[in-house]
Amino acid sequence: MTQEIKKFESLLGTAGFSDVMLKNHFSLYEGYVKNVNIFLDLAKTLKVGSPEYNELRRRFSWEWNGMVLHELYFENMSKESGTLNMESDLSKKISTAFGSYENWLADFKALGLTRGIGWAVLVKDTATGALMNIWIGEHNTGLLAGTEILLIMDVWEHAYMTDYGIKRADYIDKFIEIINWSVVENRLLA
Repeated sequence: MTQEIKKFESLLGTAGFSDVMLKNHFSLYEGYVKNVNIFLDLAKTLKVGSPEYNELRRRFSWEWNGMVLHELYFENMSKESGTLNMESDLSKKISTAFGSYENWLADFKALGLTRGIGWAVLVKDTATGALMNIWIGEHNTGLLAGTEILLIMDVWEHAYMTDYGIKRADYIDKFIEIINWSVVENRLLA
């Protein structure tokens, strides 16, 4: 079950995201993929139930989620400025959950400004279909069981410091401008 590194070079040249910052971010993501593959291979060599095996399995979710969350993040970005189709199923679900798109956006931005490292995420509860914004910290803390990620924004420092310094709010505003809403909509409908 070897994981392949996905290529996101099509994002190079995105306004507000320097190629240096993106390439650094791609390299970080590639490290997660490589570590996932190392962990999978190493697990085959360790005695099941040994302290080494147990610790490796415990640590695996960090690497796996680091890989997958970055893939989802890059996939829901676009070089082009995007706007949500206000007649779409996604827009209607956002309005139902938050009262309006504007309310959702204010909540999502505020969540993105949460102190600390992590991810601001719009998820769908698979049991009820309800949408909610959640915070995922350190890849494997806060991801709610039974939810599907629709939109994810990386707010670890590596996602914005190169271009924005400590101005996380400016990064968030620029990220909102380049959301690939068709990808988010497809995740909702999948």
